[in-house]
Amino acid sequence: MALNLGTLRNMMRNDNGIATDVVRLEQIVWLIFLKIYDSQEENLELTYPNFRSIIPDKYKWRNWAVDKKNNSTLTGDDLLEFVNNMFRELASLPVNEDTPLGQVRVRDVFRSGINNYSKNGHILRDVINYIDANVDVDDAKNRHAFGEIYEEMLRLLQAAGSAGEFYTPRALTDFIIDRLNPKLGERFADFTSGTGGFLTSTLNHIRKESLDNDKKREQYRNAVFGQEWKPLPYLLSIANLMIHEIDTPNIINGDSLALYKSDVKDSELFDVIGMNPPYGGSSDALTVRTFPADLRSSETADLFIVLIMSRLALGGRAGVIIPDGFLFGDGNKQKIKEKMLKEFNVHTIIRLPGSVFSPYTSIATNIIFFNREKAAGAPNGYSTKETWFYRLDMPEGVKHFSKTKPMRFEHCQPILEWWNNRKVIEEYNADGEISGYKSKAFSPEELVAMNCNFDQCKFPKAEEEILSPSELLADYYNKRRTLDHEIDKTLNEIQNLLEIPRLS
Repeated sequence: MALNLGTLRNMMRNDNGIATDVVRLEQIVWLIFLKIYDSQEENLELTYPNFRSIIPDKYKWRNWAVDKKNNSTLTGDDLLEFVNNMFRELASLPVNEDTPLGQVRVRDVFRSGINNYSKNGHILRDVINYIDANVDVDDAKNRHAFGEIYEEMLRLLQAAGSAGEFYTPRALTDFIIDRLNPKLGERFADFTSGTGGFLTSTLNHIRKESLDNDKKREQYRNAVFGQEWKPLPYLLSIANLMIHEIDTPNIINGDSLALYKSDVKDSELFDVIGMNPPYGGSSDALTVRTFPADLRSSETADLFIVLIMSRLALGGRAGVIIPDGFLFGDGNKQKIKEKMLKEFNVHTIIRLPGSVFSPYTSIATNIIFFNREKAAGAPNGYSTKETWFYRLDMPEGVKHFSKTKPMRFEHCQPILEWWNNRKVIEEYNADGEISGYKSKAFSPEELVAMNCNFDQCKFPKAEEEILSPSELLADYYNKRRTLDHEIDKTLNEIQNLLEIPRLS
């Protein structure tokens, strides 16, 4: 495989309909998706003579995209008209309860909001020919090579400035999955799966076990579940899982919070949940009202914690990235945390350095680990015996993470060394007196007595960070967006109290 993203991007620059890297990447990914899907269907047709595709014959990649080297090959305006019709028809494909999941996903991808942006059919033909000649994932070597291309796509998406809301640094996804340790036969979920980072980290972790029989391979194919409502990350996550040999990715296109319900079936529970829910945003009033009254919140991060608690199987375990606001928030946040301590084993909270998500957001973040179990020795009325807090400081010699110098897995090594040999780590001032803690455990009674203030082992002071001009500008805009959100939230609360129409 010799696919080169730089070559593809340069080919598309003269197409007036494709003006940005984000649009170029969306165009590349839907084409690659159709190429990979058609290759998989060809294999299924050889293996199962009765296999029937959901895709009409004329829209199969082999029938319209492959250059026949004759006058029948579509190009120019004819190609544009054909592709635009294909988008409309694939988005309206009929499905029923008997339609195989993989084929349903084709319909879902084109219903999600993905578009054909090309306005030059001759350039589109060149792009299609290049992809057809250079994308082949029928063997392990090519899949690995394409996996590297996929990672390059994510880096380009980040560089384009549009990935911060659904991108989690690979170091964090790998660390959380390493601590959760999902096993073959367990079911893993991410209800805001973005581009599939947690899902693929889980698959890579599980692949450390041998898949040496049909049962294990079937367990691997059904190991992960995702949900994502934005079109581009949804398509990226589908393609990502297909690269990881998941022929029928179980990723739903939709808003997880809007589908919340309190009466969850056993089949809707998961053994392991790893997530980085969106934070700094608010949910609409209709969605909020579906949650129990004492656990309602306009903050999406709060609602996702409630959702996770409702979907975690007995004995299950979760690792979730949360903003600082959840730790010290009161009101219904406090009730959510108290419910966690009483019904779950909230065993570990990791305080993360402030620049982990730089420059996408300046909001300080943490990882909360909890299991749906009663810990041995937990006091009466609680499932938590003790909650350990650990502060991860910046690595020596590093002042600030950034796009060009992101957090790496080895930066989590101090947590790994502490994890299995937990101890209180005191900090001292110049007079030799205890000034704080880098690590300390609290009983659930102590935390409840502090109104469930989880803001423990905090950073002693704001670190002085030296940023580049571009990072300073990005940080400023992020802070302004956060402030705008707080103002809008306050205005909406006032409007709700006054029962007047909400401003648009």
